[in-house]
Amino acid sequence: MTRRLGGATLVAVMAVGAWLQAAAPSGRSAVADAAMRRDIETVRTLLRQGVDVNGAQGDGMTALHWAATHGDAALTEVLLYGGANVKATSRLGRYTPLHVASQNGAAPVVAALVARGAEVNATTSTGATALMFAAQAGHVPTVTALLEAKADVNAVEQANGQTALMFAATADRADVASLLLARGAKANVTSKVVDLAALTSNDGEGRAPEPQTGGQNQARPAAPRPAARPNDVAGATRPYRYNELIGAQGGLSALHFAARQGAFAAARAIVEHGGNVNLPSPGDGTSPLLIATLNGHFDLAKYLIEHGADVNLASKAGATPLYAVLNVQWAPKAAYPQPRAYLQQRTAYLELMTLLLDKGADPNARLTRKVWYSGYNFDQSGVDEIGATAFWRAAYASDVAAMRLLVARGADPLIPSVRPAERTRGLDGVGELRDVSALPPVPVGGPGIPVLHAVAGVGYGKGFAGNSHVFAPAGMMPAVKYLVEEIGVDVNERDYEGNTVVHHAASRGDLEMIKYLVSKGAVVTHVNRAGQTTIDLANGPVQRVQPFPETIAYLASLGAKNNHKCVSC
Repeated sequence: MTRRLGGATLVAVMAVGAWLQAAAPSGRSAVADAAMRRDIETVRTLLRQGVDVNGAQGDGMTALHWAATHGDAALTEVLLYGGANVKATSRLGRYTPLHVASQNGAAPVVAALVARGAEVNATTSTGATALMFAAQAGHVPTVTALLEAKADVNAVEQANGQTALMFAATADRADVASLLLARGAKANVTSKVVDLAALTSNDGEGRAPEPQTGGQNQARPAAPRPAARPNDVAGATRPYRYNELIGAQGGLSALHFAARQGAFAAARAIVEHGGNVNLPSPGDGTSPLLIATLNGHFDLAKYLIEHGADVNLASKAGATPLYAVLNVQWAPKAAYPQPRAYLQQRTAYLELMTLLLDKGADPNARLTRKVWYSGYNFDQSGVDEIGATAFWRAAYASDVAAMRLLVARGADPLIPSVRPAERTRGLDGVGELRDVSALPPVPVGGPGIPVLHAVAGVGYGKGFAGNSHVFAPAGMMPAVKYLVEEIGVDVNERDYEGNTVVHHAASRGDLEMIKYLVSKGAVVTHVNRAGQTTIDLANGPVQRVQPFPETIAYLASLGAKNNHKCVSC
């Protein structure tokens, strides 16, 4: 026999019945195979020959599944007339034909399946319903047909605890969202919360449990959760593990989902139908306004503010919308792509900051812990921004315009970050650091990094902050001059590690900045707690950061000591 290359029909030398008897096991799915090709004539022929209309392919797809996939109402009717099982489920995912038809927005097929007894609230293996798929597809006639068939508008799927309204919100299906809300969808329920802080592995490093090999894919038992510690700024006994920084995730309402995705039309529909613009996530306390802002959806953030969003609602990490504006505008280069939506907004970041301040945003609100999403799980900054204010974040980005705006609205430009609990390594990268200075100790929770240090290049001397740090195009010097000449900061102030601003400038080889600081009274001979001179910071203190000979020579000419401890040489 031969097979036409177009795949529409089979041309057999022998009778079709005889071919079916001699066929391999795939012949049991002959009707499904023909339906997959949308070959309705072959389907009719096979059914007249008595071939099983419900014969499934290897993944459990029946002919009716394929008719639903194609949205082919005529083929669906032929199969239903031939006795197709409307409740058949696929082997992978447990999808019924109704799930598939709904996913593809095939309203006539949905209507036909429901009329023949399809279970409208049947769930997939993850608990998803046909209404959820139709809501995500955004097909109003399909959603309407399911609702008319008594689909549960508030059903919750098992994997993430999401409702059909959340599916619609995420995909910005405003018409569907409005329809669901009009039919009783609850706007302010939230999705499942997952406590990542509890997923501390046995090795104590805070990684989520990894699957075991051997086919069962069972996770290792989690180690006991660490005992409670003093909260963040008040002081902590050890560094946060990465999963503890995240804390709990999830707990998003439909409005949170819309805000996260920048789904403006869906967000507006939800707000107009009573969605709570000030609902904090039970996961980490994030509000719809905050999640819109930290994802760069400034236009949507502006809309939420204009519709009653509280501009001072902070996450459990202390992040406010005002801080989030700057954090996304100057987001570091990270291991994963940072949000870029702010580049396509009508609302500029300074405009949004101004609106937040006009509505009473506190310019001196402080982070209570490092925000995990700054660098995701490969942070190269060497900086823990715990205790930082919006002004500190603007300074770290050398953003003079934002700093001026914040000061004009009451920001205290002298608030530093706070000292975190951290595992500090010695100069050789191993062992604990010994404080060899005579400087008074700074307790955990005490002053950390002053704003001038944030501008000058904090973190560069520890490694690879230069690979990730993003700051204003004008560079760091304008911000340094603003802080020194207009704010009057002390050019010899130390950070909690004993570094001066000259130390940080030296770690970048910034000779211009060092000369400017010296002209303003900076002392270049100070030594930090690790015993490093300013020259040591300019002399390759870590691997893969090369020395800056001109900077070294200038500092030496002013009396700085060269300990000749180049690590990268």
